[in-house]
Amino acid sequence: MNSIVIIEDHPVMRKGLAAWFAGTGRWQVLGIAADLAEARALFSEAAALPDILLLDIRLSPPDTEDAMGLDLIPWLRKRFGKTPTVVVYTQFDDYAHANAALGFGVRGYVCKYRNEEELETVLHAALEGKVSIDKAVEPKLQNTGEPRKLLTRREAEILGHIREGKSNKRIAAALGISSRTVENLLSRIYFKTGIASRTDLQKI
Repeated sequence: MNSIVIIEDHPVMRKGLAAWFAGTGRWQVLGIAADLAEARALFSEAAALPDILLLDIRLSPPDTEDAMGLDLIPWLRKRFGKTPTVVVYTQFDDYAHANAALGFGVRGYVCKYRNEEELETVLHAALEGKVSIDKAVEPKLQNTGEPRKLLTRREAEILGHIREGKSNKRIAAALGISSRTVENLLSRIYFKTGIASRTDLQKI
């Protein structure tokens, strides 16, 4: 029997998934959480990682601290020295969200209009080391070869300064904005491109 933890902010979806997986007799549900704070608390008490982490990308409104479920992945890596197999189950079927998820190393990306049986198929494939992308999303990944096209004018300006090796403070001074604004825009660039490090950003 494989173990699973479910991170999902919608209460009906969260409880429904947990009940379905437990009811199959094929999965052991080790825990559920609604946001990053609950997820961190759950894993802070855990002695080991589950086989699968089922993760929603958007856990709360985008203007709050706990907006990105993907932020749990580096936190887990720091705490345990590794991460479980991660599959995203999300409402978003666009390039930016899928590419960001792949940049964090997820093994599956499934849209929420797929049913539980389809989701379970992806989970088993992920446990076998395969990467599965929802058929509604895969063509968008294949047809978008230039991540810079996803950026706004201001984000593209920030990227240009990053490629020149400038610090956030110098970028803020050059553009007449605050360092905090630079940090926020830089987070959006990381998200849209799926790139996780400043060094790699300098290469695109």
